[in-house]
Amino acid sequence: MILGIDLGGTNIRIGQIEGAGCSEGGELIAKISEPSPSQMTLEESLEYLKIHIRKMMTPAVESIGIGVPSVVDVTTGVVYNVTNIPSWKEVPLKAVLEKEFCVPVYINNDANCFALGEKEFGLGKAYRDIVGITLGTGVGAGLIINNTLYGGRNTGAGEVASLPYLDANLERYCSSEFFIYKHDTTGKLAAEKARAGEAEALKMWDEFGGHIGNLVQATLFTFDPELIIFGGGIAGAYPLFERAMHEKMTEFPYPETIKNIRIEVSTNGDIGILGAAAVAKHRISTY
Repeated sequence: MILGIDLGGTNIRIGQIEGAGCSEGGELIAKISEPSPSQMTLEESLEYLKIHIRKMMTPAVESIGIGVPSVVDVTTGVVYNVTNIPSWKEVPLKAVLEKEFCVPVYINNDANCFALGEKEFGLGKAYRDIVGITLGTGVGAGLIINNTLYGGRNTGAGEVASLPYLDANLERYCSSEFFIYKHDTTGKLAAEKARAGEAEALKMWDEFGGHIGNLVQATLFTFDPELIIFGGGIAGAYPLFERAMHEKMTEFPYPETIKNIRIEVSTNGDIGILGAAAVAKHRISTY
């Protein structure tokens, strides 16, 4: 059994995955979700994490995999500048947890875990080259190249949303920041109004879809994958921006690329947990 941990900005989600070391994958048999320790000190937050991991530990647990919203030295297991936990500037998380629980711990970026989870357990099983893109508070991306996770030296490979764009970068226009800073609202409220048929909200999502179309084009220029999978909270509003996204994609200079690319939306809310378990399954401690 493997524990998969998705250390999100809002919640810590921990799952027990049975058989994750088998070629057929694994089954999530139990999970818990607790608020993220975003306002705690480093010492308080680490103790908080240990308490909740302890709830899920059994003698059958052989290893732990963790996805964190930050860059990671996967060899040493040190995480740096974790998003939404300000006290986590440089944390030897692997060493801390291995000392506490006496099992191997493997840590990676959360977007990488998302991409690997979809490859191992989800929509990416039949594909060799995949980009997983998470749309939420920010924009994350993970790469599967020739059936293998590639994170780069600092687990930051694939982060095309950090590229300069208009007056900021792609992330500003392709995440919840777009609704907050450009329209003084939230994605959730904008989606509710659009689904109710409000013209201004529908126009807002068309604008957002155009920016996502440019994000897709940047991804195609950079990686030319077989499949792009969207995840994250904003991906749930995909029907509201899909048309405008595809319209913007017609500007791409290579029509055959547009014809061949597949774009899917993740349907598994536990894929981050499963992806973290997959990091442990494959003992990913190098890039």
